[in-house]
Amino acid sequence: MIFSQKANKIFLEAIVKYHEKDDVNQPFSNPYSKEDELLEHLLYRKCWIDTVQWHYEDIIRDPNIDPVAALALKRKIDASNQDRTDMVEYIDSYFLKKYEDVVPNNDATINTESPAWGVDRLSILALKIYHMNEEATREDATLEHREACQKKLNVLLEQRTDLSTAIDQLLDDIAHGRKYMKVYKQMKMYNDDELNPVLRKK
Repeated sequence: MIFSQKANKIFLEAIVKYHEKDDVNQPFSNPYSKEDELLEHLLYRKCWIDTVQWHYEDIIRDPNIDPVAALALKRKIDASNQDRTDMVEYIDSYFLKKYEDVVPNNDATINTESPAWGVDRLSILALKIYHMNEEATREDATLEHREACQKKLNVLLEQRTDLSTAIDQLLDDIAHGRKYMKVYKQMKMYNDDELNPVLRKK
């Protein structure tokens, strides 16, 4: 199975599993072993984080949300964003290890983003497709609403095909030395006690 097929399959598994309870506070369990199925383990965890955060973002947009609850939820979203970027780095570390023995061609080029940031977009796209399909098939919605959502769904499906192809091509290019990976760790300043002037004052 090519990489994008595996990733899209695992993303759907995670999204469907989350929606069995559809609760942002439900416990997380990864069906893939970190020791024996590391890539699958990372992909499932990545999409689970994205899925929970998707629903955090829905909840916080409630115009009647209690301000105290909204602040607590904003803190959860901040933590989720950090988890998300950490997972991207873990996935990139997997690919760096996998291709560490590849010698880049003399004319090898670097990509605009690392493989894992493409995977990040693919995970979010899986969520868009899942929820847009829900809207396109929602029985209590108007026909006009369902048709409009179906058109958007068609675009999202086309986008997934294109993005999947691009990610697979990038990995193939890296494997054959046509491109090389160079990963920059995230340097988020607002989470750092020494770099965020508000936190530093505390």
